[in-house]
Amino acid sequence: MEESSTSGGFMSMDTVMPTRETETTSMNVSFQYILPNCYEKNLILAFLTLFIALIGVAGNAVVLWLLGCYMRRNAFSIYILNLAAADFLFLFFQIIDSLEEVFNFFSSISMTTPSFFMVVSTFAYLAGLSMLSAMSTERCMSVLWPIWYRCHRWRHTSAVMCALIWALSLSLSIPEGKYCGFLIKWDDYEYEWCKTLDFITSAWLMVLFVTLSGSSLTLIVKILCGSQRVPLTRLYVTIGLTVLVFLSFGLPFGIYWFLLVWILRYDAIPCESFWVTVVLSCVNSCANPIIYFFVGSFRQQRWKRGTLKLVLQRAMQDTPDEGDSGSRVSSGYLRE
Repeated sequence: MEESSTSGGFMSMDTVMPTRETETTSMNVSFQYILPNCYEKNLILAFLTLFIALIGVAGNAVVLWLLGCYMRRNAFSIYILNLAAADFLFLFFQIIDSLEEVFNFFSSISMTTPSFFMVVSTFAYLAGLSMLSAMSTERCMSVLWPIWYRCHRWRHTSAVMCALIWALSLSLSIPEGKYCGFLIKWDDYEYEWCKTLDFITSAWLMVLFVTLSGSSLTLIVKILCGSQRVPLTRLYVTIGLTVLVFLSFGLPFGIYWFLLVWILRYDAIPCESFWVTVVLSCVNSCANPIIYFFVGSFRQQRWKRGTLKLVLQRAMQDTPDEGDSGSRVSSGYLRE
C-alpha cells in the first residue's frame, strides 16, 4: 500500500488512497480526475485549520499557565489542566501539518513532516477524549453516591487517573505509528497488524463515547428531573458544554481516522473529508478555553469580572450562584 504524505494522519490524509495495491488502473484514472479539485479544497481547509489552531494554542496556553502556576488544583481542575495539555499538543501538531500542506501546494520542493508527529497527534486526541470521559464519570459518581465519594475517594485519584490515561494513550499510539505510519510500503503482515490496531483503537473510542454519553446523560437527568434534584453550578455547565462540543466537533475525527477508511472503499469517501474532520476537531480543542472563560464571566458585571484567574475559578465553581461574590469560589469537593 502506498502511504500518503504525512499531513495529518496515517492513511488517506491529503487525498483518499486505496487500502491495498489493487485496482491500480482505475485508481490512477480516478486520481487524474479528483486530485486538482482535492488540492484546492484541502488548501482552503488547511488555511482554516491553521487559523483555528493558532487561536486554540493561545487559549489553551493561557489555561495551562493559570492552572499550572497560579491556581490551587482540586479534583476537577486537574482534569481540565490535562485536557488543556492534550488540546495544546493536538493543535500544535495540526499547525505543523497545515503549514506542510500550504508549503507543498506553493512550492516545487516537497516537505514531509516526520511520522513521529502523527503519533503525537493520535496520542493527544485519545488522551483528550479519555480525560473528558474520566472527568464526566467522576462527576457523575459524586452526584449518584455523594457520601461515598466524599468519604472513600482517594485524595490523589485525579492525578493517578490522568497519569494512567497518558500511559494508555501512548501505548495505543506507538503501535499505530509503527504499523500504520512509519512504513513507506506495507506487506500483508503489516497491513493486517495496522487494521487490527485500528479496530482496537476504534473499540476504545466506542467505550469512551458510551461512557461519556452515559455519564453526561445521567448528570442531566439528576439536574433536571427527579425528587432530589442537584443544584446547577458553573462546574456542571462547564462539563456539559465541553462534552456537547466534543460530541459535535471532536468525535468525527476519530470515527473517520480509525473506522471509515477500513469500512468504505477509498473512492466512496470524499477526498476532502479528512481535512474537514481535522477542522472540526480543531474547533473542539479551540472551544474549550472559550467555554471556561464564557462560563466564568457569565452574568458578571463588567467591574466584577476581575482577572482571568478569577474567571477561570468561577468556571469550576461547584456551589450555586448566590450573589456570586467573585472572590469566594469553591471549585470542587476535594482538594488534591
